[in-house]
Amino acid sequence: MDRFDLSILEVLASNGRISITDLAQHIGLSKSPTQARLRRLEKEGVITGYRALLDPVRLGLDHVAFVEVKLTDTREAALRAFNNAVLQVPEIEQAHMIASNFDYLLKVRTSDMAAYRAVLGEKLSTLPHVASTSTYVAMQAVKDTGLAEM
Repeated sequence: MDRFDLSILEVLASNGRISITDLAQHIGLSKSPTQARLRRLEKEGVITGYRALLDPVRLGLDHVAFVEVKLTDTREAALRAFNNAVLQVPEIEQAHMIASNFDYLLKVRTSDMAAYRAVLGEKLSTLPHVASTSTYVAMQAVKDTGLAEM
């Protein structure tokens, strides 16, 4: 990737709805090469899609908990089973396998503590091979941009 590709990504990360004409103007190329570069970045999987960013607070989902999960079994079949089950829980916003004294770190978003307790008891604790969980409740999101700022 060269500086034009990186410029395309930077502009799209902050404004995914920009027109090709405006994008070309921003990066200093004409419309055709900009469009060709954009298609290539999409085809190569650098750009994986476009979506609306929703405000979870306005949707009533302002309770965020980070959950450490220890598994009883970390062989491939157990990890696959856990991973597949995690994909079925809509309250899990992020799930990361961790190299630590626990196996996974989950970001769970709910409306409030009561809703989180229900998710923990009815969903998270029943995921395959879960031995234990530890919860950390976020008081404030200081920075939450993903890759929007490159």
